[in-house]
Amino acid sequence: MNTNNSNPIPAFGLGTFRLKGQVVIDSVKNGLDVGYRTIDTAQIYGNEAEVGQAIAERGVARKDLFITTKIWTDNYAKDKLVPSLKDSLAKLRTDHVDLTLIHWPSPGNAVPVAEFMGALADAKAQGLTRHIGVSNFNIALMKEAIAAVDAQNIATNQIELHPYLQNRKAAEFAKSQGIHITSYMTLAYGKVLNDPVIESIAKAHGATTAQVTLAWAMQLGYAVIPSSTKRANLEGNLRAQQLRLTEAEMAQIAALDRGERLTDPAGLSPAWD
Repeated sequence: MNTNNSNPIPAFGLGTFRLKGQVVIDSVKNGLDVGYRTIDTAQIYGNEAEVGQAIAERGVARKDLFITTKIWTDNYAKDKLVPSLKDSLAKLRTDHVDLTLIHWPSPGNAVPVAEFMGALADAKAQGLTRHIGVSNFNIALMKEAIAAVDAQNIATNQIELHPYLQNRKAAEFAKSQGIHITSYMTLAYGKVLNDPVIESIAKAHGATTAQVTLAWAMQLGYAVIPSSTKRANLEGNLRAQQLRLTEAEMAQIAALDRGERLTDPAGLSPAWD
């Protein structure tokens, strides 16, 4: 089995989805201040320049950071992908990112998987990105990506994954291929924060429901990238890394799965497993 350089993806990062302008600048600066070193953005978020500004103003050494961006669907063609990534690098004020993902499957398969994965591999060969991967891919698409560049070259599949949508088929297939899973929306837009099962586990540990949920995902081996605009929450979320749940508690959260998908954009989503 491929181990992907013994999994290069940090377990804990800062997400920036839906954060714009000064809000994202403040979030990233606060995150860096309290100890985050992994930052996740995307071309479509429209905040790469602000993320780059925040990093520059905090002055954290580039070697200490792990920066992820995602290529938008308009830029998948072979002649567009690398130029679009170079544009992202200019906004982020760096000569390379650590991870570049294909954000969604190509709508209507307009650009074949082999073409955009090949272009992504070219970007890696040029030193524009240290690792490459995919996001929102089902098993069939992961198989196509593997056929194009080999599983050992796919660092992660970033998918919606939380207690109410545990995505076990996709996660198990990825694991069987040595592909890491990054969980986005781990807190289900905050829905899980008032879950009575998670509340009772949190109480037992003197922890927050957010910490319990993030710890659950990491204990399953997934990376997490929660976002927050509040410094106290950014700090609190980080402490999830020190929390260990019992097997019984993990089983209780496993039982919460109800296939509740919150992100399913028409025209972008694949046929989910």
